[in-house]
Amino acid sequence: MQFPFKHTQLVCFSLRWQAFTIMDQNRDGFIDKNDLRDTFAALGRLNVKQEEIDDMLKEASGPINFTVFLTMFGEKLKGADPEETILNAFKVFDPEGKGVLRKEYITEMLTTQADRFSKEEIEQMFTAFPPDVSGNLDYKNLVHIITHGEEKDQE
Repeated sequence: MQFPFKHTQLVCFSLRWQAFTIMDQNRDGFIDKNDLRDTFAALGRLNVKQEEIDDMLKEASGPINFTVFLTMFGEKLKGADPEETILNAFKVFDPEGKGVLRKEYITEMLTTQADRFSKEEIEQMFTAFPPDVSGNLDYKNLVHIITHGEEKDQE
């Protein structure tokens, strides 16, 4: 029996699940205004206007569970390139746009947020995608490998 999903589809689904669980701060299975406010705060935006949060919630057809979140996400990304979609997920954690993330930061995020990675999973990831000598992971190259299956030529 052939598996019906491509690797990139599974990666995109997994990233969306990760995003949902990070945003569902109170872990009740729904994203509400308090979850959005807490998510913004975690990303360093402390003075988000209530109107902005209300406008975001109005985009949903009802309470935002994972299914509604996926639908909303799909509508926003309709026609988007999977590589660009995954890159944008990483860019959330790279506000300076350097294209790299510190190994320690990635480890912390993956072991403390959403579907937490085990120590073995972290080791496997860094064995497959080792950081450079400075301890940085080139996530642009990682995304290229995930979506194309080969390493990107250095520019």
